[in-house]
Amino acid sequence: MKSSKEEILKTIPQSGFFGHPKGLLTLFSIEFWERFSYYGMRAVLLYYIYYETVHGGLGLDKTTATSIMSIYGSLVYMSTIVGGWLADRVLGSRSTIIYGGILIALGHLALSVPGSVPALFISMALIILGSGILKPNLSNIVGDLYTKEDYRRDAGFSIFYTGANAGSLLAPLIVGTIGQTYNFHAGFAIAAIGMIIGLIWYAMSSRKTLGEAGRYVPNPIASSEKKKLGIYFSVGGVIIAIALVITIVTGLLTIDRFVNVISILGIVIPIIYFLVMYFSKKTTNVEKSRLLAYIPLFITAMMFWSIQEQGSTIFARIADSQTNLDLGWIHVQSSWFQSINPLYIVVFAPLFAVAWTKLGKRQPTTPVKFSIGVILAGLSFLVMVIPFITGADKINPMWLVLSFFIVTMGELFLSPVGASATTKLAPAAFASQTMSVWYLSNASAQAINAQLVKFYHIDTQVIYFTIIGIVSVVIGIVLWLFSKKIHQFMRGVN
Repeated sequence: MKSSKEEILKTIPQSGFFGHPKGLLTLFSIEFWERFSYYGMRAVLLYYIYYETVHGGLGLDKTTATSIMSIYGSLVYMSTIVGGWLADRVLGSRSTIIYGGILIALGHLALSVPGSVPALFISMALIILGSGILKPNLSNIVGDLYTKEDYRRDAGFSIFYTGANAGSLLAPLIVGTIGQTYNFHAGFAIAAIGMIIGLIWYAMSSRKTLGEAGRYVPNPIASSEKKKLGIYFSVGGVIIAIALVITIVTGLLTIDRFVNVISILGIVIPIIYFLVMYFSKKTTNVEKSRLLAYIPLFITAMMFWSIQEQGSTIFARIADSQTNLDLGWIHVQSSWFQSINPLYIVVFAPLFAVAWTKLGKRQPTTPVKFSIGVILAGLSFLVMVIPFITGADKINPMWLVLSFFIVTMGELFLSPVGASATTKLAPAAFASQTMSVWYLSNASAQAINAQLVKFYHIDTQVIYFTIIGIVSVVIGIVLWLFSKKIHQFMRGVN
């Protein structure tokens, strides 16, 4: 039986963590370790894929490695659809988090053992599924800790967000250093240990601090349907497994073809989502208007994430091979640059939160914030033209620091606002799937990146940064010009 919000809140200790429910510390901690494990692994994974085998890598070419990283990120965000469905229909958020964390830990452990390219893909599959299962459900339980009227709610989400970025900040410095100076697999093992620590803490503390939050299943599957679904999933799994074996053995399924398929899905899935929601009989005329307003915001978000996510692919390659890492007093590891973005977020996110609070109704509308965000993203690419146009072999690392700063400022304009706008603009009948829609903007962006990065080479990098940067700025300007019209279509949502 589904518990009411009031009944759930009665079971949760409402103080004990800096004036917030004790459960926030439990969720903050597992989010910290999950982000630590994921971003620690990601800080060195690209290098592991393309470094020569004599240096501990797999020896794939850089373009293929970059496409794999983009597809990896895309699938992580696509898989949140699975996590939302499992929580809503089968397990509830609490149990789903446990299963997701176990899969993530197993994936990192698989990477920590020296293996081959197939072993890499097995570990990636485990982490993709685990992250998709865990990621959306942690946020759902944070929401369960408060009523919608609780003045602490926004601050609670800010604390939770800080935990995520604190883990992302430390991970490249620790895992990256161990992975690059000692052994890639030792670095992946550290990432696995981080996830295991988070799981143990969650299991030990959740019963006392979370009460009944996340235990209920909002829309449970009827008993008569469970057997049918079990059969369908089993048969489907067997068919997929057989198809994979046959296509891999016969050479029909290559890395490039797999990348192409996922890139197509990254575009097709959001289109299907929007068509289903728009033409649903449960969607009112007001909600259809809001969906139309959301489409240009979604496209803008795709453009933004396309640039932002290249920080862990194209910029990681630049940091590794085209940046002066010897500063005299210290040798900088190329993986450390992955800590710059979360560092800026930890420092500046509270300032943005204070600014929006003080501005109140005078703050920019959602479309204007999106346009500023994507313009800044474009400028972060255009600024990289300057050091490369001179043809220097090694660039000053401060150019990367500056570019990361500009795109992070754009992220603070767009990302928190986008998550909020998604929940407000989505039709009521699809409310439980709204965060999956928002995550798809990132999934689609990285699916496009898997094709886009194929055009990046040292000889083409000036034109690469110029074209993408200009396109992003133009999209931002167009959105700004039509922001008032889009705001009208939002029908009362600000």
